[in-house]
Amino acid sequence: MRPILLAAGMLAAVLAAPAAAQTVELKLAHFLPAGAPAQRELMEPWVKAVEEQSGGRIKVRIFPAMQLGGRPPQLIDQVRDGVADVVWTLPSYTPGRFPLMSVFELPFKVSDAVATSKAAQEFYETHARAEFADVHPLMFHVHARGVIHVKGKAILTVDDLKGLKLRAPSRPVGDALARYGAAAIFMPVPQVPEALSKRVIDGAVVPWEVTVPLRLYELTDNHTEIAGPRGLYTSVFAYAMNKQRYESLPADLRQVIDANSGMALAARAGAIWEAVEKPGRDAAAARGNRIVTMSEAETAKLRDLARAVDTAWVDEVTKSGKDGAALLAAAEALIVKHGR
Repeated sequence: MRPILLAAGMLAAVLAAPAAAQTVELKLAHFLPAGAPAQRELMEPWVKAVEEQSGGRIKVRIFPAMQLGGRPPQLIDQVRDGVADVVWTLPSYTPGRFPLMSVFELPFKVSDAVATSKAAQEFYETHARAEFADVHPLMFHVHARGVIHVKGKAILTVDDLKGLKLRAPSRPVGDALARYGAAAIFMPVPQVPEALSKRVIDGAVVPWEVTVPLRLYELTDNHTEIAGPRGLYTSVFAYAMNKQRYESLPADLRQVIDANSGMALAARAGAIWEAVEKPGRDAAAARGNRIVTMSEAETAKLRDLARAVDTAWVDEVTKSGKDGAALLAAAEALIVKHGR
């Protein structure tokens, strides 16, 4: 009887071997050029980590600049539908679809990219899981404080914004710009260079980081930063995996993905986005562009005008059946918590 049991055990091991040695190939898609910091500093190290920690059983191929087809706003549906296995994208590219996570895109919420990324990750885990139920989020993060980049007159006061056509990344930022007297033009960031060249827009609000891969410092000549404890705005990014693809992985490979997800990855992304601001700012300075900081008095005017954007967000979320005021307060508290 013992030899039979031993043989059965050997057979089970043989049958299990192919499953244990299963190699998984993942397609990772995003909308920026391959040389952008998002790929170089975040995605490529992530790919290396999961490939090494899986013993080579996970292979990841990166498809930058929408090489899998479609437009940037379609990325979240591409990962939901399995066109891509993993994507890096902005939920705000599909306005109104992810209202809760957009709380961090309200004006004057960002402290720095690390604290606010950690706050966004915890907020997702405690309040916004239902919004992303049809994908498997790996983490959420934000970029560093947004800057106003324009061609022409420098933006020193609120009045200087009046009449300008400015690219806006999200509806909350667009609403704020409208209250400042500017016309908000919504478009994915890869479209900004052409829009500036054709004078479809007068400028854009983006972080310094993205000005390098898109060479926006050559297309604008004045840059306005906002001083104080909170920056003008930020945008939320989602790093997400196809839910069925994740759930179909062997348990040990899911553990590899899990070990490279969540709060630690969000904090690392925030640190990356803080660090990659300097090259963009330096490139603008080297070209002789003017970099200014808006005065505290004018910044206070921006903050006062933007309070109505917070109110509108709270009202909209409350109408959907949730406690908008409590959710806004929770997001604010998390930014403070992680900023310590």
